[in-house]
Amino acid sequence: MRTARAARAVQLSGACVRANKERGYPSVENFWNDLNKLLSDFYKVTVYKGRWVQYLEGLGMTIALAALACLIGVCIGVLVALVKYYAGGKKSFGWKTVNAACGIYVTVIRGTPMMVQLLIWSGVIFATSRNFTMVGALGVGVNSGAYVAEIVRGGLMSVDVGQSEAGRSLGLGYLDTMRFIVIPQAFKNILPALGNEFITLFKDTSLVSAIGGAELIYYAKAVGTKTFDVMYPYIGIACMYLAVVMVLTWLQGKLERRLRSSER
Repeated sequence: MRTARAARAVQLSGACVRANKERGYPSVENFWNDLNKLLSDFYKVTVYKGRWVQYLEGLGMTIALAALACLIGVCIGVLVALVKYYAGGKKSFGWKTVNAACGIYVTVIRGTPMMVQLLIWSGVIFATSRNFTMVGALGVGVNSGAYVAEIVRGGLMSVDVGQSEAGRSLGLGYLDTMRFIVIPQAFKNILPALGNEFITLFKDTSLVSAIGGAELIYYAKAVGTKTFDVMYPYIGIACMYLAVVMVLTWLQGKLERRLRSSER
């Protein structure tokens, strides 16, 4: 009697296991199979054939691209801001024309999507060029220049006019007054907004992949195409972007604290 009951229990247990498998219920066997598949896929898109090197190459290209675009944006933005700041009070036709041209540049760049601008740079202005990475750096830099210009101009206007008048009364010229009196004070005011703009610029470099530029997303897509798996590459580059942004945010906060302590 006991033997019959034990056999019946084994049959019921086997039937339950088979039913759970058919219904997709989790089991220890399914768990280990899924875990083994995840680890195998992770190995395939990261370690196999040294594919982790491609991610590092993409990160290096992205940082270099962001640095070049940042340099272009700062040069354009500071120049445009200084021109608008100086030409704002001038009544001559030449200065009015230059001021209007700077205003059109800022309005057009800030009023159109960066994706559209990159497509124009690659498909219209530099249609014959195959160096899409450099074209993308130029497009991102020109886009950032418009925002940097408004940030710098706002910082210059935040400095009291009496500071400039005091510099002039001491015999300093316009450039010396701006260099030694106005710009150092304005820099402390614009640093938070400028740091946020640089962080945004670093993330916006991902749009360069839309025109064929080589950066982090470009390399992640290449790995995904070879392995037919894009989950790990995309999650991996997202973690890379997050790590770099956290480092930039930490450096920005450290610089702000340094400047605040120098005021005391």
